[in-house]
Amino acid sequence: MNLFSYARADDIDAALRLAQQNGARFIGGGTNLLDLMKQGVEAPMVLIDVNHLPLADISELPDGGVRIGALARNSDAAGHPLIRERYPLLTQAFVAGASPQLRNMATIGGNLMQRTRCYYFYDPAYDMCNKRQPGSGCAAKDGYNRIHAILGASDACVATNPSDMNVALAALDATVRVKGPRGERVIPIAEFHTLPGDTPQRDTTLAPGELIVAVDLPPSPYAAHAHYLKVRDRASYAFALVSVAAALEMKNGVVKSCRIALGGVAHKPWRAQHAEAILAGKPLSDAVLKDAAAAAVAGAKPLEHNGFKVALAQRAIMRAVREAGRNA
Repeated sequence: MNLFSYARADDIDAALRLAQQNGARFIGGGTNLLDLMKQGVEAPMVLIDVNHLPLADISELPDGGVRIGALARNSDAAGHPLIRERYPLLTQAFVAGASPQLRNMATIGGNLMQRTRCYYFYDPAYDMCNKRQPGSGCAAKDGYNRIHAILGASDACVATNPSDMNVALAALDATVRVKGPRGERVIPIAEFHTLPGDTPQRDTTLAPGELIVAVDLPPSPYAAHAHYLKVRDRASYAFALVSVAAALEMKNGVVKSCRIALGGVAHKPWRAQHAEAILAGKPLSDAVLKDAAAAAVAGAKPLEHNGFKVALAQRAIMRAVREAGRNA
């Protein structure tokens, strides 16, 4: 691990001032950043500890939505009555992530900032990684790419977003509130994470020095019919090969509206909007589910070792939507 300096911020303005230093990074739970530092992947010059900022509250918004402070722990958010009752999809996603010990440390803001998952990115012994060294190439494209992306990838990067929480937030149309040198702004979750394109070193649209302060969830009609399905190599403490966040609004056995997001298949949570359009206004028949699942992976470009993800994603979508339709 490289040498770095440490500073503790006691209020948001102090954190933003400290962030103007060259090579500064915020640290909350630290369950991802510290690992990357130990492995030599990340080398911040200054760590700004924001754990003591007043950003851990979970509260109801005037419109009936909910605001989750960026420093709320994943385990606290998962068990909070407002989340369990109004957004059970998010509670399920939290519980599916990592281990109880990590969920007790991980923060909402830190979860949003997890770096994308790739063997070659996490091991500096491999020189070819456009995320670590832009322009060096992508070792995963011709290497062992079983866990990598089938949707939205580019020649520069085929890594995937590892978060379960992010997939549920995408399905729930969350927004991310941030503060920075130019003030406060709100970023729709669909615009927060990026596809790799020609700049795979960027995972989010955060500007330098910006701090996540909260995540806002809009009022949701999906509490009664929601299901998060995570398909992985072992029952716990494993990243998703494919995950599905399915949220339905049902009326007389017909889908009035729905939201579907996929994890483990792209550089960002992947909204399956074509599948949503097929399901809307229809009963959950096998034929409709099959058509929706096929639409969700249209345009998929599997690699040598992850072609199985195309069929797996379709089966996972059908199962998750069926389960969501049964829940009440």
